[in-house]
Formats: sequence, structure tokens, C-alpha cells
Amino acid sequence: METFSKKEKEKQRQKRQKDKQEKRENRKANAQKGQSLDQMMAYVDENGNITSTPPDPTKKRQINEADIQIGVPKQTEADAQPTTRQGVVTFFNASKGYGFIRDKQTQESIFVHINALAGPLNENDKVSFMTTMTPKGLNAVNVEKL
Repeated sequence: METFSKKEKEKQRQKRQKDKQEKRENRKANAQKGQSLDQMMAYVDENGNITSTPPDPTKKRQINEADIQIGVPKQTEADAQPTTRQGVVTFFNASKGYGFIRDKQTQESIFVHINALAGPLNENDKVSFMTTMTPKGLNAVNVEKL
């Protein structure tokens, strides 16, 4: 003797099988058989866009492997030369011991630590300073109040 729930489960199972069979038949009917490798290929043009046409060999450029730069650019001698800069203290927290100086020429914000100061600093003070490069970026050193 079958219960109502067993009959319902059997109906659902048969419906799933039927749906699966219909999907399989649709896939077979709509499958694009006979495509050649050339029709399935995709190419990248000189601008980096994907196309279906092969690239033009006349537009090929030779690239020197030594010119390819990976990582951080090498510093030149001009970058390493320390020069005295002027700026304004935009933020300084004496209790934590650090702040930031806005350079007058480049308008970039440069980190300053309390150990690099010649005297006490406050916000909006005009200062002269030199910079050093650290792994985290530019740091101000030899900071003097103007």
C-alpha cells in the first residue's frame, strides 16, 4: 500500500527525469557541431582588444626584453640629490610624535617624525626641510621652523 507522500515523491522524481531528458534533447538539437578550430579561435589586436581576425604581421613590433621594467623604477642620480624644500605643517600630533608637511612647490604631503625636528612644531608653521626616500615613501628630515 502506497501512501500519498510516496506517490507525490515518485511523481516529482519522474517530472525531474522528464525535464532532464528535454534539456538534453534541446542541447543536442541546438549544438553547433562541425565548427572548425579557426572559427573557435580568438585573437588579440595591437590595442589589446579581442577579435575574430588574426593579427596583421606588418604591424608587429619588436620589443627589447631589457626595456621591460618590472617593479619599482630605478632611482636616478637626480632623485637621490637632497635639496632643501619649503612647506607648511598641515598636521602635527606632538603626543604621537608625527605629522605631515605640505610642500610649497609640488603640493604633496610629506610625513615627518618628531626625531627629525630641530625644535617644537605647530600646525600652519612655515618650515624648511630635506627629504629622504623610505620604503613607505618620502620622509622629511632636518625640519627647521622659518
